[in-house]
Amino acid sequence: MARYTGPACRLCRRAGEKLFLKGERCYTPRCAVEKRRRPPGDTGQRRRRLSEWGTQLREKQKARQSYGVLERQFRGYFDTARKMPGVTGANLLQLLESRLDNVVYRLGFAGARQQARQWVLHGHFTVNDRKVSIPSYRVKPGQVVGWKESSKAKGLFVEASRQLGQRPVPDWLSLDKNKMVGSVSRLPESRDIDTLVDTRLIVEHYSR
Repeated sequence: MARYTGPACRLCRRAGEKLFLKGERCYTPRCAVEKRRRPPGDTGQRRRRLSEWGTQLREKQKARQSYGVLERQFRGYFDTARKMPGVTGANLLQLLESRLDNVVYRLGFAGARQQARQWVLHGHFTVNDRKVSIPSYRVKPGQVVGWKESSKAKGLFVEASRQLGQRPVPDWLSLDKNKMVGSVSRLPESRDIDTLVDTRLIVEHYSR
């Protein structure tokens, strides 16, 4: 499947804020947003004020890039969210948060979503003791996410064990640090999600 392979920090600079795509680096002075506040590209020209459509597009891009999802897939999530009961924007974030790669990231097994996606693709994780190598797999309440037994002997498991606990685990997830497994206690709610996007603008963008 196609994916963005360019510089992650360029996306943060384009959004004008941190999207936390580089893990620990985003919390240090080495972060590109801290070092260079201006957006990428030609800085000699004065940048025009964004239109209403441009503001909506930027918010949609920010959400899409934060979760590492391409446009067609993101639009699919939106269409699904619109058909679900409740608020479309909240449903959209709930679907994105329920992705396996995001759950792995939220549990603290990986330092960034991009790293979590790569490790899931390589088959290092199980859901209810069955290997799942699809990053977009939707984890449901009651399911348990853990490491594949053969992966526990590799260096990446040691790395994950070292960095475990550096970020707080959301309330909708539960983590057993000793067994290195986590489970989904319930579906995430808006108050559980710290991804700073205005879903109202995203809904307006796709409703044009």
